[in-house]
Amino acid sequence: MEDRVDEIMDTVMNKLVEEIEHLKELTRDSGADQSELKHERLKHTSFLIEMLGLVGSAKSVLPSERRHAPHGESLGRNAHPLSKSGQPYDEMIEYFLVEEIRKYARIKPSRLGKQNFMGANGTFTSIGHACFAMKEELEEYMDYDVGDFCKDDWRQAQRLMVHGCDPLPRRRCFSRAPKLYAKPFPINESMWKLPDNRNVRWSQYRCKNFDCLAKNATKKGFFKCSDCFNLTHHEMPRWMELVYPDPASNLTADFLIKEVLQLKPGEIRIGLDFSVGTGTFAARMREFNVTIVSATINLGAPFNEMIALRGLVPIYLTINQRLPFFDNTLDIIHTTRFLDGWIDLILLDFVLYDWDRVLRPGGLLWIDSFFCAKEDLDDYLEAFKILRYKKHKWVIVPKMDKDGEEVFFSAVLEKPPRPF
Repeated sequence: MEDRVDEIMDTVMNKLVEEIEHLKELTRDSGADQSELKHERLKHTSFLIEMLGLVGSAKSVLPSERRHAPHGESLGRNAHPLSKSGQPYDEMIEYFLVEEIRKYARIKPSRLGKQNFMGANGTFTSIGHACFAMKEELEEYMDYDVGDFCKDDWRQAQRLMVHGCDPLPRRRCFSRAPKLYAKPFPINESMWKLPDNRNVRWSQYRCKNFDCLAKNATKKGFFKCSDCFNLTHHEMPRWMELVYPDPASNLTADFLIKEVLQLKPGEIRIGLDFSVGTGTFAARMREFNVTIVSATINLGAPFNEMIALRGLVPIYLTINQRLPFFDNTLDIIHTTRFLDGWIDLILLDFVLYDWDRVLRPGGLLWIDSFFCAKEDLDDYLEAFKILRYKKHKWVIVPKMDKDGEEVFFSAVLEKPPRPF
């Protein structure tokens, strides 16, 4: 513990010495203009905040007085109030070397010394358990100057999230934004019009504008929804007109929105679309007075930005996370182009039970064009059957471009009442 205190104090002293030398150089430079001096003052404010944080970290590991720690424990190493093992809560946080991670993850006690309005005696911020396996990547992500601009590293953040470092810790820097952000189009225009290219940071994408995305050129960096940015020809007919892959067979895995809503007239008001897309399902449901939140990540294209610029609500969410909705609150959950034959059956179980948790009794689960290998179909169908939902629609259609080796499965299922 004493070594840790010495380490923190040495860091403080070294940074103070560096800053003092810098100030001396700045003072000798008589040519410095007022704007530069103003920038330096802002920088020094952030610097002082950082120094105060380091000093606070040192104090948190100093031996406390005997009357506060009769067993020789130190402040900051107390057990979690709900822990039965007595293991110091902050012990694992010392695994990280970047101080911002430690500051974020430590218990923040109530300043009033009593329980807060949430019924806890402190605040307990969390990070995903896989963050410990991605130590170097997370430390790089959290290595920034407090109060300065963040690095343009959203792809690194998404990589951390997708690999289980989810939730990510918050940061105390300003996120990057487009240099010339244009006023969004009015809602009566934005729904079916490509947004202004200036409203997206394109540096991390292969396409550098929406026209490139809409043209569906090859090797754009995403494949799950390669036509999703073509709002007129591809997106506009979806869920409004049936598409028959083989007109001769008269088979389709598509359902129309109006048909699904007629199953529960007047009851479907709010829901979630967990898919890879640009928000078209939410846009169409809006025409039927249904509010849909669209959950997606940016898989090679600015899906979240596109949804927001259309005037809809995106939620940046990976499959690794528990849904941020309370039990029995949503009327409908829709998914397409996401839960397919790639997903592990155990993970699918956890996902479906979580969706069941947030669906209200009588709510609808719309599985839209789930595709998998024909030989795996029975295993996947069993995962859906175990929910014991009422089947309103249930169809299996061969995937025409795979010679019958893959199939589409679509269903509309109703959560039953559970009076127990």
